[in-house]
Amino acid sequence: MRTGVSTDQAPRAIGPYSQAIRAGGLVFCSGQIPLRADGSLVSGDIVAEAKQVMENLVAVLSEAGASPAHVARSTIYLTDLAHFAQVNDVYGSYFGVPYPARATVQVAALPKGARIEIDAVAVVGQ
Repeated sequence: MRTGVSTDQAPRAIGPYSQAIRAGGLVFCSGQIPLRADGSLVSGDIVAEAKQVMENLVAVLSEAGASPAHVARSTIYLTDLAHFAQVNDVYGSYFGVPYPARATVQVAALPKGARIEIDAVAVVGQ
């Protein structure tokens, strides 16, 4: 069985998907881009963009009964790996040891012209 997760503390899905799905003891968070809850895009400063993405993920995780401490796996998508160090610093400030497993990849483009997107899978029990 799976249950959709939705919060008004993060931007609404911009397509036919859920902010997250809770299935058994897992929470699958859709990728978040730097949209504010009102749908406006944070742009111009990759640090501010990364912080908005992480705040969106925290809001979705919270609605699902989880926190960054529950995240087991994430993927960071960047349109320019030159931003890796700055994004890594922001990302790391939201997690503790043991850090989630993670992949970071450069992509050609992201929705709404965003430069960063992060998705996550959290473990919350059965």
